[in-house]
Amino acid sequence: MKKLLLPSLLILTLSGCPTTPTDETADNQDGLKDGSQVATVTTGRTDGRNLRDGGAGLSQESVYFDYDSYIIRSEGRPVVDSHARHLSQQPARKVTIQGNADARGSREYNLALGQKRAEAVRQALRRQGVNDSQMEAVSLGKEHPRCTASTEDCYAQNRRGDFVYLR
Repeated sequence: MKKLLLPSLLILTLSGCPTTPTDETADNQDGLKDGSQVATVTTGRTDGRNLRDGGAGLSQESVYFDYDSYIIRSEGRPVVDSHARHLSQQPARKVTIQGNADARGSREYNLALGQKRAEAVRQALRRQGVNDSQMEAVSLGKEHPRCTASTEDCYAQNRRGDFVYLR
C-alpha cells in the first residue's frame, strides 16, 4: 500500500508537468497515436514461465515510449492487442504494468511520467475488454533501468512499460 501511496501523491502534485497529449491525440478516442510519439510495453515474469513457451502468442514483450511522452504509437498497438487478447481469454490471469523512464529528469518527475505510461497501457487494455481487476498500473520511474549507458539508444530502452504477469 505504501508503494502505491507515494507515486499517487507525486502524480497529483506533478499533474501539471509538461507531458501532456498533443492536439493530435485529443480527437483520438482510444488514446493511441499514429504520429511521432512512441510507446511500447514489456513483459517481465514472476512466475518463471516464458509466455511464448506456454502458447500464449505474445512474441513481443515491450512497448517503448519517446522522450517525455506517454502516448502509445501505432507500433505499440499489436503488442497491446496481443496482451489484451491473452488477458481476455484468461480472466484468472493478473498483470502489473510497470511504467519506466530514462535517467534524465528528477526522481519525482520520472515517477509521475512512469505512472502516466503505465496508465496509458492499462487504459488501452481496458478499452479492449480487459477487466480492471486483472490489471494494476505502477511506476518504477528511473529506478530499474534495462541499460545504464548514457546514450540515446540506452535511454530509449529504459522508456518503457513492462507487463509483469502474476499467478
